[in-house]
Amino acid sequence: MANAVSIPNSVKELLKAGKVALGMNVRIARSGDIARIAKSSGHDFIFIDIQHSLFTIETIGHIAQVALGCGIAPLVRVRSCDDPDTSLLLDNGVTGIVFPDISTVAEAKRAVNRAKFPPIGKRSVSGSYPIFDYRAVAMADAVQALNDNTLVVCMIETQEGLQNVEEIAAVDGIDVIHVGSNDLLAAMGRPGTFGSPEHIAALDRVISVTKAYGKIPGVGGDRNINRQAGFIRKGARFITTNSDIAFIMAEASRVTAELRKALED
Repeated sequence: MANAVSIPNSVKELLKAGKVALGMNVRIARSGDIARIAKSSGHDFIFIDIQHSLFTIETIGHIAQVALGCGIAPLVRVRSCDDPDTSLLLDNGVTGIVFPDISTVAEAKRAVNRAKFPPIGKRSVSGSYPIFDYRAVAMADAVQALNDNTLVVCMIETQEGLQNVEEIAAVDGIDVIHVGSNDLLAAMGRPGTFGSPEHIAALDRVISVTKAYGKIPGVGGDRNINRQAGFIRKGARFITTNSDIAFIMAEASRVTAELRKALED
């Protein structure tokens, strides 16, 4: 019998259709307004970063509720594949988890176990879920719908991860293999060398392997528009554009520079 409950994840739907999903990294915003700003600025998801930024679980829950209400997918980058808050975040409105530093098959499987219910993973069930507007839903239907809804993203950020990308991409339950360009280049001993032959070769390898295993290639860290467009042409479909910090700094710097120049003139 067909699943009676449907809660499609807007980003997963875009990716299934072969379209590009653009996300804003959220590092300093502490209000649900950032989800509406992301939507108005043309983004499809927010990428709340608790690996490098200070957020409370309650704050993330509030941002996720606004995101769900305005059609933006709320994703969270947790601290590791062993982050005990993973299921708590998913229980309270988050629709996808980004796992950093996935370097081995064992780590990839632990990530899936945290994010998916049996038989795919080992996530614990809860009594009610905000994503259903707290309606009573049969547990069998809820588990199936939530497994289908949850986006699992594994990041390749080390040379070991790059070497093991075939085995990682083959793990059941992973949707996206996402290159963290900053950390990967640092691990290669070439920090900040975006667009270098080594960087491009690593991305080409991940994109090619990920597509071959029927998963979605993703790219982050490199903010050069021309290179981002090039990665998309090669098959990347999950792209982080830039962070809320960078967007604020760019516009603030532009306005003050133009005003000071006008005063000089």
